[in-house]
Amino acid sequence: MTKTGGTDPKKTDVKVSLIGGHRLGGATLHERTLTVSLIGGANIDLTDVEIPDGAELRITKLSLIGGVSLKVRGDVVVDVRGIRLGGVRDEGPTKAGGPTVRIDAWGLLGGVSVTRG
Repeated sequence: MTKTGGTDPKKTDVKVSLIGGHRLGGATLHERTLTVSLIGGANIDLTDVEIPDGAELRITKLSLIGGVSLKVRGDVVVDVRGIRLGGVRDEGPTKAGGPTVRIDAWGLLGGVSVTRG
């Protein structure tokens, strides 16, 4: 891909399920994505997405139980916000100015795990 996610940067993708998580990849995401589930996490692979320096890709995760597993390139800054019982595991770059993925994770149980590759 040459753009952030899709062709319309103003579009928000919405994924909803009662039970079961969501598997999201670069071809299925736009600049903003909302994933909602009662029980279930989000498995997101953005390694094939070219995010321009200074651009931000936003993903909002709402669930009662379920975390976020995010895979990004090594140079992407991940900014995690929200309230949840569960930590954040990310050993990636914190240098501002590069491409950024912002995760707003709201839920009772479930952490955010970032892997780079």
